Amino acid sequence: MEALNFVSPFCQCRKGCGDLAKLAEELGIKLHIVPLFEEYLEIVKNPKHGYGSNLNPCIDCRILMFKKAKAFMEKIGASFLVTGEVLGQRPMSQRMEALRLIEKESDLEGLVLRPLSAKFLPPTRAEKEGWIDRELLLSIKGRSRKKQYELAKTYRISSFSCPSGGCLLTDPGFSKRLRDLLKHCSDPTLNDIELLKLGRHFRLSFEAKLVVGRNREENEKIRKLCRSGDLLFEVPSFSCPVSIARGSMSEEDILTSARIEARYSDAPKDGSVEVKCSTFDGKVVTLNVRPASEKELLALMIC
Repeated sequence: MEALNFVSPFCQCRKGCGDLAKLAEELGIKLHIVPLFEEYLEIVKNPKHGYGSNLNPCIDCRILMFKKAKAFMEKIGASFLVTGEVLGQRPMSQRMEALRLIEKESDLEGLVLRPLSAKFLPPTRAEKEGWIDRELLLSIKGRSRKKQYELAKTYRISSFSCPSGGCLLTDPGFSKRLRDLLKHCSDPTLNDIELLKLGRHFRLSFEAKLVVGRNREENEKIRKLCRSGDLLFEVPSFSCPVSIARGSMSEEDILTSARIEARYSDAPKDGSVEVKCSTFDGKVVTLNVRPASEKELLALMIC
């Protein structure tokens, strides 16, 4: 038996992936981590089967994963797939009609065994061929995860991934940022996606945006994501966030960025503040600005 763990740019369950590795080792199962980056990003831009409540293309996501799993299954000579899906647990991708659609479009009809909900589903090939005893399979359905937790306790399984999936695309705030990015950037990169996960976001103009760090950890991540064409803003004389401006910046956008940076620093809000503006290649310009007002922040803030 071999297991696949799919990881997308929108997965926030980093700890869960580590737990899965530990669990696989305990159970003697070979685990393969399968990254879904550029392909997944294309799906998010234009999902064939639409979005869920936010920007989550759950059905298209499952189809992509199942297609990858089918290719791997054929590569290693496996006869069928097993998933932990539960009928009705997720409103978009785990309805009966969605399960059937996903299997059909990934060319896996009858080859996906869902042991937790098998009694509610048609017998798979594994059951018909007698490889799996259907009587030993379960009848779990619905949103509650109480029975799954009980099973984990029974089998002394303490290491498992995020029970709710950990997908940022289901988060309203993150989805708002992503919608803004897709509206203003036709071809976002993985770097752009990583930046969406950090700080406070401001739309300066159609071509430019600013991201302001919220703590030391985010400040360091913002520095690492800085690329050619970006500008970094800091207030050298006071404790402050690191802000990154990205896009085609006008002089007005640069001044607005400096004023927002000053506003979030510990500098006095009633006078001129010295703000350092640095380019990716190390060029530095000092700007003296008055901090932005609360009204100005709210008018520009994406989320």
